Amino acid sequence: MGNVHLPVYGIFAALGLIAALWLSQRTAPMVGLDPEKLWDAGVFAVIAAFIVSRLLLVVFDLKAFLAYPLLVLALPSLTYGGMILTGLLVWGWLTRKRLPILDTLDAWAPCAALLSAVLSVAHFVEGTDAGMPTRLPWGVLTPGDSVLGRVHPVQLYAAAAALALGAALMYRLPRRRFSGEPASLALIIGGTLAFLLGMLQQPIDVVDTLPLDPGQIIALASMLAGAILYAQAPRYNGCPTSGFSDVGSTNPGRAATLEEVQ
Repeated sequence: MGNVHLPVYGIFAALGLIAALWLSQRTAPMVGLDPEKLWDAGVFAVIAAFIVSRLLLVVFDLKAFLAYPLLVLALPSLTYGGMILTGLLVWGWLTRKRLPILDTLDAWAPCAALLSAVLSVAHFVEGTDAGMPTRLPWGVLTPGDSVLGRVHPVQLYAAAAALALGAALMYRLPRRRFSGEPASLALIIGGTLAFLLGMLQQPIDVVDTLPLDPGQIIALASMLAGAILYAQAPRYNGCPTSGFSDVGSTNPGRAATLEEVQ
């Protein structure tokens, strides 16, 4: 638009974040949380991710930042290390605001699935994270690629899988048996889907000694984390909490126990 450059991925990312924050206002009451507090936590997570990613860019390449500050700050920079640091900051925020970690993760699970679906569509429109060559009739041509020909629209596969997972989590959320169940299922199922779809993606040549792509390794880690969370999550508050968050309790953010409901 003239001299104004709007990156496609950035536009989709902004829309996806807004949609995820909006959905969190619907999932919060399902787990007995204050929607306003969950909104604030989501906004803090977005701001923390933005600031941490830019700080890491500056720290790891200070010379380039001093030479081209605006260009460096405009680079896409949400790395795995940045996500870990952001997660630690969000954990500190939730602890300070006395928001239950497992309930918050449960409420955020469908929101994360929705955001993942939007970002997958962004990759498809942008032509990144393309699939392997295929002769199937729904194969697509990647913008700027004149070598591989038609490839799997793996980004659309991922978007459809994420939407299906989000719908399943929305159905499960008010019926959860214990805090942490939807979040653990999201990690296990989401990791499994990401690992399988990674087989249809063009490989990333980062380290020759790795038997899998980095994304598949992250997917395996997600599956392991979900299994540990599912096994270790406390079961003592294990009845569906939807509709019972204020019964017999002076704390509106805490789900009533079965004895209090009775």
